[in-house]
Amino acid sequence: MTFSRVAPARGTPKAGNPHPASGWAELTPPMGARQPAPVKGTPPDTRPAGGLGAGCHSFAAALLLPLLLAGCSMFGSSKTGNEPASLTEFKEQARFDIRWRHDIGDAGGNMLQPAVTNDAVYAANAKGEVFRLERATGKEIWRADSGFTVSGGVGAGGGLVLAGGMKGDLAAFGEDGKLRWKTRVSSEVLSAPQVADGIVVVRTGDGRIAGLSVVDGKRQWLYERATPALIVRSHAGVTLGRGMVYAGLAGGKLAAIGLTNGIVVWESVVSQPRGNTELERISDITSLPVVDGEQICAVAFQGRVACFDIAQGNLLWSRDLSSDKGMLIQGKYLYVTDASGIVSALDKSSGSSLWKNDKMTMRHVSTPYVLGNHVVVGDYEGYLHALNRDDGSMAARLKTDGGGIMAAPVELDGGLLVQTRNGGLYLVAIH
Repeated sequence: MTFSRVAPARGTPKAGNPHPASGWAELTPPMGARQPAPVKGTPPDTRPAGGLGAGCHSFAAALLLPLLLAGCSMFGSSKTGNEPASLTEFKEQARFDIRWRHDIGDAGGNMLQPAVTNDAVYAANAKGEVFRLERATGKEIWRADSGFTVSGGVGAGGGLVLAGGMKGDLAAFGEDGKLRWKTRVSSEVLSAPQVADGIVVVRTGDGRIAGLSVVDGKRQWLYERATPALIVRSHAGVTLGRGMVYAGLAGGKLAAIGLTNGIVVWESVVSQPRGNTELERISDITSLPVVDGEQICAVAFQGRVACFDIAQGNLLWSRDLSSDKGMLIQGKYLYVTDASGIVSALDKSSGSSLWKNDKMTMRHVSTPYVLGNHVVVGDYEGYLHALNRDDGSMAARLKTDGGGIMAAPVELDGGLLVQTRNGGLYLVAIH
């Protein structure tokens, strides 16, 4: 896991001005800038101006600290005994079938994932190529070159296909593969941009969230808030719904932001930092919030999982649980992968445990996805694992191309679409 030490803030970019390749334009506070709403359960931020403020950790302004922690390293450590669990044999109760496969190209160290629309599948590789594929066969329809290293993508919607880059580049292609527009945001794009109601929402590595016009990419609004000194460099994006942007933040906060105007409707606390050192006090939300009816839930690394009333952000329940991977709500239950790779099912109304599967510890297990009677996750060696939805026992396993499956599977035509870091894009079914 990689952490970023945030540099002191230097102001706010002027609205509408793209940042140059060097990293930053001249920075000035925006006129009439709106302060974030007070966070429920905590006092307002009282740090003096010029401190950490809206601190950015773009490559031009941050010191990256790659640290391997016992309990959260991808590969574990022989010195600590936290090695990836060996895969054990089990009696198969189901089987995976590969419907089609397409080689997209290496994802590098980025968590790239495909996007699905009514007509097509879209995907990208690290060297900047964006693809459109047939849903039924995986046949390539077109590919386009973004012109930059892709680190976040792809997003699709509103007639656009979107990919973001390590230097803040953002490219929007039409469904025909032709470039519609390019722009630059404040820092690296580490997650797939989202589109709804004429707004492209993009989250950057410096913690900012921007709303851009689908027409030309011009900025419509910007959300930023105070950031702790040391944060997890995460691939967390945003969740859209009910005319809102929902985002988990560094320091254990959850925010609801108006989609069309960027106004903060509420902020609530998922987890409070605890411990004596900066590392111990990291309690960032590094995965997507999940929405189910009138309830929204989020989970923090080294923190808690909590669910809130979606209208006001009032706490419904919370419990201790550390996750940097994320979770899914399906039916009556919440399925979550914790920081050590244990997959659990919780009652979504109370947080009480239904079952746990601890057979994949330290295997860098992905966010779960539910398909039929099974909960499916991927791991760092490119295995897909299907667990019985009722009790969490192993039901099926499939080896792909050996590249890690970091992002949650995406449902497609009764199957699941997964992208490996080696570039394999697979549509699989469970029987």
